Amino acid sequence: MIRPTSIRLEASSRCQLRCPSCPTATGAIHPAIGSGCLRADDFSRLIDDNPQLGRIELSNYGEIFLNPQLLDILRIAHERRVALSADNGANLNDVRGEVLEGLVRYGLRTLSCSIDGCSPETYAVYRVGGSFDAVIRNIEAINAHKRAYRSEFPRLRWQFIVFGHNEHELERARELASRLGMSFFIKLSWDDAASPLRDRERVRRESGASSRAEFRKLHGRDYAHGICRQLWEEPQINWDGGVLGCCRNFWGTFGGNAFRDGLRASVNSERMNYARRMLEGLAEPRADIPCATCDLYRDRRARGIWRMRFEGVTDRVKRFARRRGKFIRGGRRVFAGCGRQSPPRRAGPGSGRAGRRKRGDSAPTRSRGRSRGGSATPRPGTAG
Repeated sequence: MIRPTSIRLEASSRCQLRCPSCPTATGAIHPAIGSGCLRADDFSRLIDDNPQLGRIELSNYGEIFLNPQLLDILRIAHERRVALSADNGANLNDVRGEVLEGLVRYGLRTLSCSIDGCSPETYAVYRVGGSFDAVIRNIEAINAHKRAYRSEFPRLRWQFIVFGHNEHELERARELASRLGMSFFIKLSWDDAASPLRDRERVRRESGASSRAEFRKLHGRDYAHGICRQLWEEPQINWDGGVLGCCRNFWGTFGGNAFRDGLRASVNSERMNYARRMLEGLAEPRADIPCATCDLYRDRRARGIWRMRFEGVTDRVKRFARRRGKFIRGGRRVFAGCGRQSPPRRAGPGSGRAGRRKRGDSAPTRSRGRSRGGSATPRPGTAG
């Protein structure tokens, strides 16, 4: 039985771009995930019914900024002291001005921006329908709001999927990211046939491997191997409440619904529990479990890699435990510090100090802890 303190909850499965290798653009996600947006009232009820929740990741296969109620979702999470992140990625092409301010005002912890190039021409090759200049303008607007509010949040990351057509701009992109106050992450494409690399040695120097296959050879594990831990640590919930289990799954559901059945019941359903036993090597694959057809599970099964309990203790959890003076036992979290998290420090424009807000109060806040934002584990095996 798990009682998640962190979940992944898709804010929007819609996207306005047409990236060639993305299952959202091709429509492959529609049978299981559909096309829609998280409603603010569903979000509010979910948080109120699960006071242990401290962190929610909002991005997955869609563009979170296409959700017309995103500003309300940010505000609700701020008032309930729940930390939000968008680490899986956003294209940041079309964002209303009040939402850009709201990201800072309501303390989104981290935002990963998918920018695969450092010029309008190169960017548009893969991000079909997008505008490099619009993205940079939106990042500059976020930074202006961060200065006005004297806030470090959201922490920004430039995610660069490397292809043959953009590898020559890696250095320029890294430099521009630094000037914009962003960290820089090179992501290897899942589709080697889409714009194959021309200078593998350059990419190898920059990222440590030139392909996911090479990564596996070097490290003895799949590039996205950590995703399976999400069934324990941060189960993926669809925008409509459906239980997907992990952020990679777009081909089937586990039958429960967090909005209808309750979060705890839906993530501890018979099928979810069976999937966890499969991932630990304690049960045979079953046709009604989405994991059974996943290449990550098949790889684990072929090589007998079943140490999911111990893999579940991520570096982020270990760091958090050390800061709180707690400890890890037997590969499982045994501390209670993963509940609601104090909102990040922030003040109104021109103000130099921030107060502490009680639940539901609209006064500005101050955090006592660091962000529990992104993980170094590569994100889902899509090219987006």
